[in-house]
Amino acid sequence: MDRECMEFDVVVVGAGPAGLATACRLAQLAKQHQLDFTICVVEKGAEVGAHILSGAIFETRALDELFPDWEGLAAPLDTPVTDDQFCYLANRFNHFNVLHALLPNTLKNAGNYVISLANLCRWLTQQAERLGVEIYPGFAASRLRYNENGAVTGIVTSDMGLDKQRQQKASFEAGIELKAKYTVFAEGSRGHLGKQLIATFQLDQGKQPQHYALGLKELWEIPPERHQPGLVIHGIGWPLNQTGTTGGSFLYHLEHNQVAVGLIVDLNYANPYLSPFDEFQRLKHHPKFSTYLKGGQRIAYGARAISKGGLSSLPKQQFAGGLLIGCDAGTLNFAKIKGSHTAMKSGMLAAEAIFDELQQGNSQTEPDYQRRFNDSWLYQELNESRNFGAQIHLFGELVGGALATLEHNLLHHRMPWTFKDKQADHRCLKPIDQYKPLIYPNPDGILSFDKPSSVYLSATHHEEDQPCHLLLADEQLPVRNHLSLYDEPSQRYCPAGVYEIVTKNGHPRLQINAANCIHCKACDIKDPSQNITWVCPEGGGGPNYPNM
Repeated sequence: MDRECMEFDVVVVGAGPAGLATACRLAQLAKQHQLDFTICVVEKGAEVGAHILSGAIFETRALDELFPDWEGLAAPLDTPVTDDQFCYLANRFNHFNVLHALLPNTLKNAGNYVISLANLCRWLTQQAERLGVEIYPGFAASRLRYNENGAVTGIVTSDMGLDKQRQQKASFEAGIELKAKYTVFAEGSRGHLGKQLIATFQLDQGKQPQHYALGLKELWEIPPERHQPGLVIHGIGWPLNQTGTTGGSFLYHLEHNQVAVGLIVDLNYANPYLSPFDEFQRLKHHPKFSTYLKGGQRIAYGARAISKGGLSSLPKQQFAGGLLIGCDAGTLNFAKIKGSHTAMKSGMLAAEAIFDELQQGNSQTEPDYQRRFNDSWLYQELNESRNFGAQIHLFGELVGGALATLEHNLLHHRMPWTFKDKQADHRCLKPIDQYKPLIYPNPDGILSFDKPSSVYLSATHHEEDQPCHLLLADEQLPVRNHLSLYDEPSQRYCPAGVYEIVTKNGHPRLQINAANCIHCKACDIKDPSQNITWVCPEGGGGPNYPNM
């Protein structure tokens, strides 16, 4: 097929904090040395920020380095943390606040900001464009390109205008080949090209499996008398403790009478009846949360996977022709419940490594990222927190949290041990004969809601007549194996109602409602047989988050 081809010095895949930091830093270095590099960022969302979802509490460390005058440049950091609470939700009604002295220092938020990460990415886009970076939203990177030596030479964007049978419609437009001397992959957690690169170059050889959580979030507008700008609440315990599942909850007060409320569910859970979406809806009825939400209006909903394995799961990030950065690699510091500043720093280090190669006239070589990473505060931070996630998985939240407090507050990171969780999340699901079904209350339409109305608030849109982007290796396996073993868990772990078992003439089958997909990647991660592969739909499809 004939395709249009465009050539750049550097192509960045993904306009999140990591990708945009890469583009900005590389453009800054080129300007400082009076060099002219062509830099392109492609983003699958309809606009920059459309697919960005995060809590978010933001630490400015990387931003301070990238744009020291970010306040003068009107960065959207308007709400400093004013009150930082951490609580244990004992049951449906009761909770107690945990003294700060008993918390790991990593969980304290003095000096941080409550932000919309989507709005920060939109601001970073403005800075990148002022530096001469070309940014193309609505273009999904669907395939990798390699040269005869196996080095990455760029990407191909998705074809537009194919029907469900992959036949060309009247509106067909072939994807564009974007060639680059170096390609940077910053797709976010469980990026589909990043997944391929890890397998092709064996970047995770000898590493602990990556671990994930599913973060579910809603944005609410609440009455002014209940709003406390800068109030941050984190919680553990109920409702997940009733099923032996780990994770945590949050409620952040932003500006303009808005609050972000959410639940993070570790995807190593065992109970096949568990529904992260319904656990989230239950959470909001706890008095610690309902106190603020009652009388308010829900205005947005979304969900997204989180890479939380830390340093022990971090793959090699460099390969011939490019780099894998940010949450695509897994740089989040879960001990802080923060990944934006670490993603940005990984992008800045990537820019410096690529700049050195370009300055020497090289192309498709392996950038020397690892040395810079090892010498950076990013490595130090991830190394100091390397045990946090594994401790929680292995010992539970209370004992694991106590060990984290010992390491961070008393031993001051001078611990000779490294805990590892070597069991992949999808292998943790157990058969239904070991559990009783979980009965979730019906939504009340005031604090709790159903999936269809939630997906509506995500503003998700896909062209209906296009190839399904959720691929089954074995189409019969969900009914043949999973239905009897796990009651087909995709019906519950998907937070958007994409998967359902329907029966026709007495025969069940798995129906995929791909148009509902909010690109969270839970199915690609949690399917117990790894039978589902998420690939990019047409560019511009998916959620369209406002300021999540």
